[in-house]
Amino acid sequence: MQDLKISIVQGATRWRDPAANHDYYAALCAPLQGTTDLVILPETFTSGFSNEAIHNAETMDGPTVAWLHTLATRLGAAVTGSVQLRDGDRVYNRLLFATPEGALHHYDKRHLFRYADEHKRYAPGGPRLVVEYRGWKICPLVCYDLRFPVFLRNGYTSGGGFDYDLALFVANWPDARTHAWRTLLRARAIENLCYCAGVNRTGTDGNQISYPGNSAVLDHLGQPLVELGGQEQAATVTLDAAALAAFRQHFPAWMDADPFALR
Repeated sequence: MQDLKISIVQGATRWRDPAANHDYYAALCAPLQGTTDLVILPETFTSGFSNEAIHNAETMDGPTVAWLHTLATRLGAAVTGSVQLRDGDRVYNRLLFATPEGALHHYDKRHLFRYADEHKRYAPGGPRLVVEYRGWKICPLVCYDLRFPVFLRNGYTSGGGFDYDLALFVANWPDARTHAWRTLLRARAIENLCYCAGVNRTGTDGNQISYPGNSAVLDHLGQPLVELGGQEQAATVTLDAAALAAFRQHFPAWMDADPFALR
């Protein structure tokens, strides 16, 4: 496993305007071309967190999937973020993970945000996704998933193998719950002995809800490698593969973990 460069991109997503968001996020990502391995965009980056956007949900052969493939190829890096996508007669808050080689993985948000009635409009996802990319095992998740540690629990084998090395969260996490966002990101990194990245949007959406940004990348100790403020910004950090492996060997908390299986 070699070191991995990841870029977190937080922006003020345009309200329910996919074409404008394609242009906006492409411009924010443009300076990253050839400098990074993975680019992380916020949750629902084509529309903002709007239940009404369900009526204009695209399909997997729509313009956003094509745009994501084009962007990944141009940057020479994988690109991930979530959008509302229709699959059959259901609409999902679907995270897409496009690689520059042309592969496309997806994960449907498992935990729907009941407080905002997301569960009444969108279908829940199933198992979590682990993507193997450039020697790393990456577990990409969406916003409210951050509150459910059992679902996120990193698995371990007797030989010290781990289910994943990097957990990432794309989010529309509002100002009112900033403390929870910051605290839970740290907890998920510490308890799972992994790197953790969280990318949140900024600005105020069409429902007059404000978002603080506060995107961050944390190491396996929960210590920040980079923390952003409230402005639109992109930042790149390098994840040290050797440091992660050494810490897991030196501090083998995984050997004392309680076994269980999700149903």
